[in-house]
Amino acid sequence: MRFLDEDEELNPILSAVNLIDVFLVIIAALLIAIAQNPLNVFASEKVTVIKNAGEPNMEVIVKEGKEIKQYKSTGEIGSGEGTRAGVAYQMADGSMVYVPENKGAEGKDKTTVAEGSATQGAGGK
Repeated sequence: MRFLDEDEELNPILSAVNLIDVFLVIIAALLIAIAQNPLNVFASEKVTVIKNAGEPNMEVIVKEGKEIKQYKSTGEIGSGEGTRAGVAYQMADGSMVYVPENKGAEGKDKTTVAEGSATQGAGGK
């Protein structure tokens, strides 16, 4: 009955089973990495990613639901015409607060600050 006394180290099937286990662990790790990606197409969150911030080749990627938009900087300074929309203040901690302005019926500028109307912009900590 030499067949029953076969050495387990000589069986090639056992090494293949070990390789399958290793590949299953690698696949599980990749699936977890894909699920935690902020630009995951299966998540319905709003995400904004800024690549190379402040550089001439800066990119802004905005994901709203399943729609992804990519904006690339040309490095040029823009110009145009417009009206005053509000005032931005830099706080002591370095954060920026924008306060929108509403024009009154008489044409005078009236600045109103409702709860939650001041938004914190880039540069905040």
